[in-house]
Amino acid sequence: MSAFAYTRFELRRTFRSRRFYLFSLGVPLLLYWVIAAPQHNKIIPSTPFTYGIYYMVSLASFGTMVSMLATGARIAGERQVGWTRQLRISPLSVRAYFRAKVLTAYAMALLSLALLYVSGAALGVSLPAGRWLAMTGLILVALVPFAALGILIGHLITTDSAGPAMGGLLTFFALLGGAYFPITSGILHTIGQFLPSWWLVQAGHIALHGHGWDARGWITVVAWTGILTAAAAWAYRRDTGKV
Repeated sequence: MSAFAYTRFELRRTFRSRRFYLFSLGVPLLLYWVIAAPQHNKIIPSTPFTYGIYYMVSLASFGTMVSMLATGARIAGERQVGWTRQLRISPLSVRAYFRAKVLTAYAMALLSLALLYVSGAALGVSLPAGRWLAMTGLILVALVPFAALGILIGHLITTDSAGPAMGGLLTFFALLGGAYFPITSGILHTIGQFLPSWWLVQAGHIALHGHGWDARGWITVVAWTGILTAAAAWAYRRDTGKV
């Protein structure tokens, strides 16, 4: 199987999945309309932002995290049925296999972003074209460590534990990253700045104030990317060593 053929297969399989539409697209979109739509023009207390724009970018962070971590559930399922073992004895390279997983996750994330942007625009969110592009670009950069995290957990969990593991990780990162509500001070603010999810949410905040990351943001994202990539490589080697 060629790398192109496998990538096309992975994309088609993912976009035909009902779970993909329900969790990666449906949940963030539903939350946005439930939380933001009734009061989209109101200012969130203690902030200068309206509900419409704040939750558009915050749930964009949440939705894209779901898309990236969903890779882990797919890998766990493939390991359980022996599909990854079959691929390892095929001409498909390891690099091509993981590249297809990451590209598929990014395709899911872009679709989630597009739907939330359209929903935000429908509720009156209006931004200069440069801000839309800068925000999207920085979000895609911020997702790199989550791509590695998805591959890591996919080689550590089983399909039975995928749901609780994904739910727990998403809750942890979204809560401390500020995706659920603004975190402006206190212990959560201090801890959050050391997590990649904090800077993923801050990437979306370009829409709010026009500013990107400072040096801490880039250092945190690069550091987490390096650590999680190394951990994912270790988990893959450990898993293949069993065969």
